[in-house]
Amino acid sequence: MTTQERNRQGFWQSLFGRDGRQETPDEEIPELVVEAPSQEPGPEVEIAPNDPIVAYFASTSGVVEIDKLDLDSPALRAMKEADIKVVVPLVSQGELIGLLNLGPRLSQQEYSADDRKLLNDLATQTAPAVQVAQLVRQQQQQAQERERIEQELRVARLIQQTLLPKHVPDLPGYQLAAYYQPAREVGGDFYDFLELDNGHFGLVVGDVTDKGVPAALVMATTRTMLRASAQRLDSPGEVLESVNDVIVPDIPPNMFITCLYAILDPATGLLRYANAGHDLPYRRRTAGGDAEELRATGMPLGLLPGMSYEEKEIVLERGDSVLFYSDGLVEAHDPQRDMFGFPRLQGLVGAHRLDGPAMVNFLLSELSRFTGDEWEQEDDITLVTLDRSETA
Repeated sequence: MTTQERNRQGFWQSLFGRDGRQETPDEEIPELVVEAPSQEPGPEVEIAPNDPIVAYFASTSGVVEIDKLDLDSPALRAMKEADIKVVVPLVSQGELIGLLNLGPRLSQQEYSADDRKLLNDLATQTAPAVQVAQLVRQQQQQAQERERIEQELRVARLIQQTLLPKHVPDLPGYQLAAYYQPAREVGGDFYDFLELDNGHFGLVVGDVTDKGVPAALVMATTRTMLRASAQRLDSPGEVLESVNDVIVPDIPPNMFITCLYAILDPATGLLRYANAGHDLPYRRRTAGGDAEELRATGMPLGLLPGMSYEEKEIVLERGDSVLFYSDGLVEAHDPQRDMFGFPRLQGLVGAHRLDGPAMVNFLLSELSRFTGDEWEQEDDITLVTLDRSETA
């Protein structure tokens, strides 16, 4: 047996409590039976990132004797209390990635120079392996987080797809068209059509200011409350007021809903509407000219209790049309980060006499031309058009 082998064997034997035996000649050494050390876990020492001992270990090469250190360090005090005698920093590419902590030797002897050399060799071989293991674990955690997010988005999309209208109603004398395209990160856009008493027709367009499952759940709750209130109240403003008062106490922090609710009397063309902070619809008259905004004031739903909502009304003449939309259209950016914008949309609606489906397709083509082929959709896009037939 070489001297190095004897030293290595003596080191491990001393760690396992076997160095009290008398050494026998090489040829008489019996088969080594290693008794496993205690399986009890060692003491845990928490080290804060700003603890000065972190910088010390990162800049130190080789074994560190804890009892000889003099630092104002909570971790150092904890190590001494835990009876840690020797620490071997595991450093890879200049970064401290771990510590190898050892208590007193079972033989009560001091750590020798050969012990230190073996520990340094062990640290040199262990540090890269530990770093690889940490990178693998980090990648696994990131993959799990991506899967969790994707699952959340799938659930949110399912909620939205389930609750959005399956088809556009057939309203005699009028033409309705609807388009909805979610962004990759699902937001809270929604629209709805309601058949009301006396032959009236309700139309809702809204947007929850958040993404993912929370937005989808709030969207579903708001839609349910709007439907319930619309069946018992004949005033758009009162419907929004009622829904707001119910939502305020329970809505998650930093979340609210913009919403426009309109009631149409198909027989007369009377359209009454109220707006809870949503983007203003555009009306295009049959006589031509610029599209006009349909203004009505009101705070978004879920912000403050006791809100009232201004109610306005217009009469849709034959050939008139109204565009309802969400901010995913007007807030889209081109490669230079310029926004599509409200003036551009208003000008396009006013300048082109197109029926509902044709207007939706035209606006989407203009959006595509504006954003370019490499555009990544940033927010949900919702478009709803209401046209009164010229022959109605």
